[in-house]
Amino acid sequence: MAFPENQIYLASRSLRRRELLKQIGVKFKILLMRETLSRPNDIDETPLQNESPSDYVYRITSTKAEASWLRLAQRQLPLLPVLVADTVVSLDGCILGKPKNQTHAEEMLATLSGRSHQVLTAIGVVFKNKTQIKLSTTTVRFRDITPQEIRYCIEYDNVYDKAGAYAIQGLAAVFIAEISGSYSGVKGLPLFETSQLLEEVGIEIFK
Repeated sequence: MAFPENQIYLASRSLRRRELLKQIGVKFKILLMRETLSRPNDIDETPLQNESPSDYVYRITSTKAEASWLRLAQRQLPLLPVLVADTVVSLDGCILGKPKNQTHAEEMLATLSGRSHQVLTAIGVVFKNKTQIKLSTTTVRFRDITPQEIRYCIEYDNVYDKAGAYAIQGLAAVFIAEISGSYSGVKGLPLFETSQLLEEVGIEIFK
């Protein structure tokens, strides 16, 4: 199916995801669940008891897709595919979300120091109430990080909206000794899987 101007909606506030879509030439409009930041979250992103990281990102992405399509219908906007995504950091099967404060961020980075962890990003495309989801899993190994480096990184990168308290495109890049998987997936939008899903619903990447 062809869409006007080969365009989609991106249901995300993430500047990184916007940059990545622009990188592959995908035209998009922003679809926000909340009109203002003062309104409460539309989706409860609290992990369920004993929920695995992969089950969690699948569930949250599916929920975001359903809520976004409902939002589209409520606002009577033109019906175009909606792209949603969710990213978590996993260490020993435990989910590391966004840090609550500086102490929490310091604890997260100290835990990741000198170890390998996984970054899971699930992406979903919803159109006419049908959602397709793909999962990208990348293993990242950090070198040993000193407490001083951790504090500097937190202050320099403003990590409070980032899973695992770091951004691969920021200062924390110097901590990465090895990466196996998708760089763009760690950044928040795996472009390989994203392009596959978009092409499946009729969005042409190489147009």
